[in-house]
Amino acid sequence: MPAHLSSLVTAATAQWMTRAFPASGGALSAALCEIQARQAVTVAARLRHPTAMDAEPAGVAGPGGAARLDRVTGAEGLGTEPWRTWVDEVVASWAAGLLSDPALAARAVAALPPGTGEYRRLLSPDPADTRAAALLRHPDLLAPVAALHRGSLLARLGTEAAPAA
Repeated sequence: MPAHLSSLVTAATAQWMTRAFPASGGALSAALCEIQARQAVTVAARLRHPTAMDAEPAGVAGPGGAARLDRVTGAEGLGTEPWRTWVDEVVASWAAGLLSDPALAARAVAALPPGTGEYRRLLSPDPADTRAAALLRHPDLLAPVAALHRGSLLARLGTEAAPAA
């Protein structure tokens, strides 16, 4: 995917996540929440599209948009802004899984090529990060989104999905 489209998809997907699971508190909390969303989305996007060739179909067909994510979270009718069409559902689902499962996030970052970034707020949030992103990291709230494409994330990481109990 061309870099400018990749940035647009990443920004739109992170924006959707912070609107669907907003920060609690003021401007600093909103910024901390956005940083965590962007880090999770960036890791998910790099896993999903590790090479330009992998990203090319998404660049041609488009990422899909936020409509299904809105339905799953009950956020239908939150907006019709044009950026919402650039949300990548799979990346949002994978990012939700990373935000709600620290061990999965650590495995995902470890699977990236060396030198691809620093993800401290995703992997080791401090108390301020945790407070700011209480909704963004809440496993029960993220579960419907994370479940959409959890199997493909686990497959990408080389792990089979755990059997249902």
